[in-house]
Amino acid sequence: MARTLHSAPIANTLLQNWLQNCRCSLRKGVQTILLILLLLVGTCGWGIVPAQAAPSQDMLLSALPQGNAVTSGKALLRYALPIDNEPIREIQELLEDISEPLRARKRLSSIRGSITRVERLLNNQDDIFASVPPERRADAGFIMTRMGMDINGMRTAIEDNNKEGVWIKRAELLEEVGVLESLMVEGFPFEVPEEYSNLPQLKGRATIEMETDKGAVVLVVDGYNAPVTAGNFVDLVQRGFYDGLDVNRAEEFYVVQIGDPPGKAAGFIDPKTNEYRAIPLEIMVKGDDVPTYGITLEDAGRFLEEPVLPFSAYGAVAMARPGDEPDGGSSQFFFFLFEPNLTPAGANLLDGRYAVFGYVIDGTETLSKLKVGDKIRSAKVINGLENLVEPTA
Repeated sequence: MARTLHSAPIANTLLQNWLQNCRCSLRKGVQTILLILLLLVGTCGWGIVPAQAAPSQDMLLSALPQGNAVTSGKALLRYALPIDNEPIREIQELLEDISEPLRARKRLSSIRGSITRVERLLNNQDDIFASVPPERRADAGFIMTRMGMDINGMRTAIEDNNKEGVWIKRAELLEEVGVLESLMVEGFPFEVPEEYSNLPQLKGRATIEMETDKGAVVLVVDGYNAPVTAGNFVDLVQRGFYDGLDVNRAEEFYVVQIGDPPGKAAGFIDPKTNEYRAIPLEIMVKGDDVPTYGITLEDAGRFLEEPVLPFSAYGAVAMARPGDEPDGGSSQFFFFLFEPNLTPAGANLLDGRYAVFGYVIDGTETLSKLKVGDKIRSAKVINGLENLVEPTA
């Protein structure tokens, strides 16, 4: 029995105000129609709440993202690491931001200032080493040496007016930044509430490879910000639960959903208890020390606050659940097919209502090819299994 993703109830007034005032470009009338249909129409009776229950126009406008939202899953994973080191975060931001002038076809010389700033920050090694445990500093030093070489390579590409070379060196530098940031993480940053100790937990990250009828997909699940949700997923992958399952929902520009087992059950039945394993809604909010459990941000009165793991990247991985049961998820999850003209980054209506627990980092082109009935041939953990903590007896 499919337990499909539900859109949270949204008032007609909310939708009208959002469409009228959202500072994004809806280029085609047909896309607007699709957005309305995706928000208001569903297979399981999506509801509309009274207009007075909707957030006001001023609230909506203030909630819109300032500047450019991050739409790269890899970048979001880097920003989501639980570290506090200003120099490395500034280096990352500078490197992320040079994508804008590159896409805008500005002269390559326009990014020289950013590269110079990255180089200066990198040369102040003591400030970066301050956040790296002593036993990892040799590895960190090696990474920083590699970064210095790649910065020189980027300068050469700029002088040669080689835009492709700049893109390549930027990608290499950002990968090295991610490794350096991961070396700064020491231990797990918080205690999961005792009431969830009967569920698997992921105390870190894991990489999953899925083989489908349409190609491979590689995703990283983030236990630093969603340990229970990610732990449940990794545990099910290890059990082979997803092997051979069909895609049970596929909507262009919206979602691809997987995880509905054969038979009457809508999720995973734990063989030890013969009971449905229910997973709580789990959302880490920027600035919080622990996730919010069991309630949507809207119902918690935190409508304007941002999750650490947002629905702003194509291939965001999130837990599906019945619309009226925040803690009703189990095995069904979905890939979010982010389309910026339909679901603008930082202003879509799923943030805070559903729990993102990872992002696709390779094989995003496969997602758009998947249709209902396509199979997940296999799913396996290729990295990070040591971070899975199974519940004690």
